[in-house]
Amino acid sequence: MNSTLGTTTRYLDVPGGRIAFDDAAGPGTPVVLLPGMLDRRAVYRFLAPLLGAAGHRVVTMDLRGMGESSTGFTDHTPAAIADDLVALLEHLDLRGAVLVGSSYTGATVVRAAALAPERTGGVVLVDAFIENLPLNAFQKALFGLAAPLVSAFPGLWGSMQKFYYPAAARPADFEEYRAGLAAMLREPARKAALRGYLKGDSAPVGWCAAVDVPALVLMGERDPDFPDPELVADRQAAALRGRKVMIAGAGHYPMAGRPQAVADALLPFLAELDGPAGPTDENGTAR
Repeated sequence: MNSTLGTTTRYLDVPGGRIAFDDAAGPGTPVVLLPGMLDRRAVYRFLAPLLGAAGHRVVTMDLRGMGESSTGFTDHTPAAIADDLVALLEHLDLRGAVLVGSSYTGATVVRAAALAPERTGGVVLVDAFIENLPLNAFQKALFGLAAPLVSAFPGLWGSMQKFYYPAAARPADFEEYRAGLAAMLREPARKAALRGYLKGDSAPVGWCAAVDVPALVLMGERDPDFPDPELVADRQAAALRGRKVMIAGAGHYPMAGRPQAVADALLPFLAELDGPAGPTDENGTAR
């Protein structure tokens, strides 16, 4: 039993391993929630119930090598995770699903929307990385140092959570949650995945052009990953021909730090979407 939706963990076999997910039924538009790198689907533990209470079918998915998904994968790029996401959409026979990506998986949901337009009703980015310019030599060196450091000292990632969550926007279980992340990353089998994520390209350029579904960009006003969070949000909204909502007081993980504010922005977007809320028959009629 996981703490995100109170449902039993399920698994999907994909090339290279298996992906853990949960699925809470609801008559409304299905929503698929992906965490960022080195995180677990439980990061949505406060937002998912709010979406479920509004009647939506809510699916959360652990990434390769993280949470309850298996280790041993050799590819941890946003493109590889997009393949897993598309496989999950097909496995659950979801249509009109809204794909929500956080941080590293912003690029993933953009890619999946292009790969499976018939199953995608919308895209939501939460403090995400998309369409960044290629790293310069200094940035490559900086990120190159980060990977071995965090690999050698996984507890650093837990400590860094204090940087990503402003003090006023930390959930009540913040200390327990960040300790759990550090413990997860200390497991020897996670090391390859950890290195894979830290060395991956979180924002491949050119994927947005193929997306033709409604888009919403959510951004914490105090996200330390961006010198000017609102400027980044504006650029992302323009790239996806969508709109943006800034989340007051939030850092890099507003779904955990400011879940009600995120729900208040996300639920109207879901209500605006047309199309089936789940599987359809051959005539396009919802079953």
